[in-house]
Amino acid sequence: MRTVRRLGYLALVLGFAQIVFGAIVRITGSGMGCGDHWPDCFGSFTPAPNSPNLLVEISHRYGAAALSLAIVALAIAAWRNRREPGVGGRGGALRPSLLAIFLVVVAALFGAVTVKMELNPLVVATHLAIAMSLLAVLVVVVVRGGGLGATTVSSRSQRTFRSAQAAVGLTFLALVLGALTANTPGAAVACQGFPWCTAITEHGTPLWIQVTHRIIAFLLLGHLIGIGIGVRKRSEPGPIRNAAWAALGVVILQILVAAAMVEMHFPASLRSLHQAVGTALWIVVVALAALAAGPLTEGTSAIVRESPSRGEFATPEGVST
Repeated sequence: MRTVRRLGYLALVLGFAQIVFGAIVRITGSGMGCGDHWPDCFGSFTPAPNSPNLLVEISHRYGAAALSLAIVALAIAAWRNRREPGVGGRGGALRPSLLAIFLVVVAALFGAVTVKMELNPLVVATHLAIAMSLLAVLVVVVVRGGGLGATTVSSRSQRTFRSAQAAVGLTFLALVLGALTANTPGAAVACQGFPWCTAITEHGTPLWIQVTHRIIAFLLLGHLIGIGIGVRKRSEPGPIRNAAWAALGVVILQILVAAAMVEMHFPASLRSLHQAVGTALWIVVVALAALAAGPLTEGTSAIVRESPSRGEFATPEGVST
C-alpha cells in the first residue's frame, strides 16, 4: 500500500507539472515548436534546440513521457499488491491506476491531434479535459492508497459528498470554459474589467464564453463557501474540513489572480499562474469528494473497525501484555 501511495503522489505531482507546463507552451506560442511532427520533433527525439519554441515544446513532450512511465509503474505496483486491503477489488487503488494508463494514452493521442489540427480551440479544450480527468483519477488513487489523511476518515459523509460532487462538476466546467476563453480568438479580451464588463470589445461566441466562464467561477465560489460552513457545523473529520477550506482559499486566490490578469491586460506570468492555481483548485476539489466518499472497500473498513487500537479495552502502544 505504501508503494502505491508514493507512486500515486509522484504521478500526481508530475501530472500537475505537465498541465502547468502545457499552459506555458500555449502562452509562449510554442505549440507548433516541432511543426506538425509527432511524437518526434522534425524527425528526431533529441533535436538540436535551435529555437526557444522548440525547446519548450520538446520539454513538454519529455514531461509527458516521464508521467507515462510513472503511471505504468503505479499500475504495476497496484497489480502486484492487489491482494492487500485497499488496493484490489471495488473501491481499491488498482482500478483507477489501470484507468490512468488508458487516460494517459488518450491524452497523448489528443496531443497529436492538437498538433495536426494546428491548435484548434475545441481540440485544445478537449485535450485539457482529458488531462484534468487523468489528474482526478490520480487523486483518487492517492486517497484510496491512504494519502491526504484518508486513513482517519472511517465512514462516508453523504451530505458533503453530494456537495463535493457538485463542486467537481462546477470546477470542471469552469476549467473547460477557461480553456475555450484562452484559445478562442477574441474571447479573452471580449469583456474588459472585472468582475463586470466595463467595456465590450467582442460580441457573439467570444463574449458568451468569457461571461459564462466568470459566472461559473462565482457560482463555484458561493458553493464552496456553503461547503465550508457545512463541514464545520457537522464537525466533519479533519481531512475533510481541511480540504473544504483549502478549496475555498484556492478559489478565492484564483479569482484574485483572474482580476489582476484582466486589469493588467493579460501578462504572461499571470496567465501561467492562473492555469497553475486553477489546476491546484481541481486537485483539492476532487480530493474533497474522494475523502468525503469514505473507505469504499470492505477490507479497509474491517481494519478500521477491528483494529485493537480502537477497542474499548485496547492496550496502549508500547506496553506489552
